[in-house]
Amino acid sequence: MYSLPKLPYEFNALEPNIDAMTMEIHYSKHHQTYVDKLNQALENKPELSNKSIEELLMDVKSIDTTIRQSVINNGGGHFNHTLFWELLTPEGSSDPSSELKNAIDKSFGSFDEFKTKFKEAALSRFGSGWVWLIRNDNGLEIYSTPNQDSPIMEAKFPILGVDVWEHAYYLKYQNKRADYLDAIWNCINWDKVNERFIS
Repeated sequence: MYSLPKLPYEFNALEPNIDAMTMEIHYSKHHQTYVDKLNQALENKPELSNKSIEELLMDVKSIDTTIRQSVINNGGGHFNHTLFWELLTPEGSSDPSSELKNAIDKSFGSFDEFKTKFKEAALSRFGSGWVWLIRNDNGLEIYSTPNQDSPIMEAKFPILGVDVWEHAYYLKYQNKRADYLDAIWNCINWDKVNERFIS
């Protein structure tokens, strides 16, 4: 069965960009609920619960329709959040590697232009969802998914993802999603993004 991964830093470690109460609720309530509901959905499906979360989501179209949407919602929530926690770190870390920076420049014109387009995609996501930087055969693309849908369900490989559900920022930023998106860059773990880029 699936379990909540250990958070790699304290709840207050990302302040002032993400406040401790938001982190605690987001991790211990929202993420835990996705894990619990995913396990409930797979209670009588041991052949599925033995798969990694990536394997489960990549083959989600083969899952029985009676539980498929629950697996998409809760399995996607589990995968997306597990990756999100890994992509954040106190005070940020380094910068994109030269190889990743070159790929960003090639795909978007410049790093600043990439950040602008990434923010635009996040702001244009109506309601709840995610915005991603995807590595593909042609370089990089910015991609957005609704709710807890995960790009790996569509065979897309995310190297960076930002949660734009209101529960990720509302206690500190209220309805100012743009301010949250500006602040999140101070917390990005570029070492992890670089690692995923070259993997």
